[in-house]
Amino acid sequence: MAERYSSFKPGGTLWLLQRVTAAFLVVVLAFHFFLLHFVNHASEITFAGSQYRMGDLGYYSLMVLFLITATFHGVNGVYNALINQGLDGTQKTVVKWILVVAGVALIVQGIRTANALAGITL
Repeated sequence: MAERYSSFKPGGTLWLLQRVTAAFLVVVLAFHFFLLHFVNHASEITFAGSQYRMGDLGYYSLMVLFLITATFHGVNGVYNALINQGLDGTQKTVVKWILVVAGVALIVQGIRTANALAGITL
């Protein structure tokens, strides 16, 4: 079934961002699973090791960027799926702002968790 509505026009900025975030997520997950299964065996990955790696600025930055990218990609996808259900103008606005608030809350909580794992206090 073809989409009746999209929050972005094909070829526009949001259209491009949705595709870039999808590609970024696939590359990071592929790299992660490659390291997990071929370089570090899954049985050797522990919570303590993850916490130790979070202290590394590069790893921390990648995880926060992954969190923001995944949140944007997921929230925008959910928004488009809900809009395609045929909501009217007021319902679209309510859905959009609920998802914006939920997305911001997810990002803030994710960064707080990453900071705790990295030992960063603000």
